[in-house]
Amino acid sequence: MASPDYPSSELEAGQISLPELGKMFKMQTDEKTGFLKKMFSAGAPVIAIAFAELLIFSGRIKEAALTYTLLLIILSLSIMVSKKMEIRKVHQALILLPILRMVNISMPIFFESNLYSFVFIYVPMTIPATIISIHQKIPGERKVDLLRKMWIYLPVSVLAGLIFAEAEYLLIQTSPLIPDLSPINLLELTIIMIFVVGLIEEFIFRGIIQTRLEEFLGPVGGILLASLLFGIMHSSYGTPYEMAYTFLAGGALGYLFYRTKSFSLVVMIHGFINIFLFGLIPHLGPGLGLI
Repeated sequence: MASPDYPSSELEAGQISLPELGKMFKMQTDEKTGFLKKMFSAGAPVIAIAFAELLIFSGRIKEAALTYTLLLIILSLSIMVSKKMEIRKVHQALILLPILRMVNISMPIFFESNLYSFVFIYVPMTIPATIISIHQKIPGERKVDLLRKMWIYLPVSVLAGLIFAEAEYLLIQTSPLIPDLSPINLLELTIIMIFVVGLIEEFIFRGIIQTRLEEFLGPVGGILLASLLFGIMHSSYGTPYEMAYTFLAGGALGYLFYRTKSFSLVVMIHGFINIFLFGLIPHLGPGLGLI
């Protein structure tokens, strides 16, 4: 931050005394120090998460689990001993990611990677996420507003979901999570992808983490950092292109959430992305078989 530019004539005339000028410089120094402390408080856990995900990306699961365990302990201690409420709230929000990954990598090996494995990963996350959201008084969306806007949300979500999914499919060529496109299979896929995966991931990344980081770092910093974490946490796909893409997609969802304050809208878009990506496109082909 640049120092104030006061003409020497004002100093000479006594309009600004040297003690006052010293106070101004001290205020600027305090602001810089406070900003650096904020960046460290939010940045250090993000760097640790990125390091752990890099270990997962390289196939070193045990080392990643150890890193996440240490981070979980450090964030827990910070939440208990930190004197600043804003730092405690940020660390409460970020602690959800080590918990999510530990639940993910701790699943018994006899569970195959299928549609129902998402239930075992995400449903347990409702407990810590709900506790944190209640403690931090995360604002919710009124049901009246949701019902009134559903006629807009539904077509927008389907169209946005298809566009995002088509682009993502080009990067990772997903396999279908359902054996065919029967009504029962599509219903199961829709319920799990919207009301389990989409709901809980958006609750964690946009509803809690982004909301808290926006208050801590401002809208731009909050959206960027939450989106970065969203991209990093997709390291298990094993391709940097997927992480880069989900960072951009997370940024789009984060900005949409910031502008509309509609949690339901981003949940529906996220859900439809997964419905197309893991159901319709793998079975029908890119362009849903119409191209």
